[in-house]
Amino acid sequence: MTNAANVTQAQGAGRERLLGIVAAVAYPAAGVAVLLAAWWAWIEFFVEPGSFLAAFAPDKGARALSDLLADGTLNRHIVSSLKRILVGLVIAAAIGIPFGLALGGIQTFARAVSPVASFVRMVSPLSWTPLAIIWFGVGDQPVYFLIAIGAVWPIALSTAAGVAALDQQWLMLGRSLRATRLELLRTIVWPGIRADVLTGLRLALTTAWIILVPAEMLGVDSGLGYFILDSRDRFAYSDLVAAIVVIGALGFVLDRAAHYLLTPRRRGARRIPTDTAALDPVGGAAQGTPDYRI
Repeated sequence: MTNAANVTQAQGAGRERLLGIVAAVAYPAAGVAVLLAAWWAWIEFFVEPGSFLAAFAPDKGARALSDLLADGTLNRHIVSSLKRILVGLVIAAAIGIPFGLALGGIQTFARAVSPVASFVRMVSPLSWTPLAIIWFGVGDQPVYFLIAIGAVWPIALSTAAGVAALDQQWLMLGRSLRATRLELLRTIVWPGIRADVLTGLRLALTTAWIILVPAEMLGVDSGLGYFILDSRDRFAYSDLVAAIVVIGALGFVLDRAAHYLLTPRRRGARRIPTDTAALDPVGGAAQGTPDYRI
């Protein structure tokens, strides 16, 4: 009886896993099918056959995408765009993580810098385009700059929030053991803020991908943004549809990969703050508390 019950239970668990896999595939596939059907119906029934809008039909876009991938035309642009995303994110992380540590850990610095940082953060990254071209000329450098200046803020603010939520007792313990600033950062601060930094990196990736395409329409000769402009100038609207599909598909894949790779598996030494002052890394310190956290 026991063996039969175990077999039945295992079969039930197997069926549940199979149903879960089917549901995970079937629902997204159904959504894509509905979108494609609505797209085709719009072209078929509401667009004149001789109109240039007929070139945006899904079947023509699919054929163009197949041809562009087969002859390698799109591959060069995809590689260029991914390289720019990577370089821009590395620059943003190299600036944003130290800035977030200072913003969340040194209250005097936070009070002095926060108004300027808030002002710069609310300026659209694409508003910096003329200055980026003046400063860096044409080429990849202004694209790196625009991506970095947009992606740095999610990283910096998430890092600052993580530092503000650190448990002060752990830091006091480290100081009582005469740990250096570097040892505090390595053994207490980083494990405590790792989840926040990873969340900031994922948000930064989304921001960077949105900025990338318009940024690549400025003085570069490769990339998905450049290919969209080139397709428009050549009146190759089916190629333009293929590029839009590739941008959406790559963005989806990058977001899923970031969700898998940058979702923390466990949290370090920290606590959820119970007072509103701890939630605001720029807020004032209580009487008798030091001006720094780390």
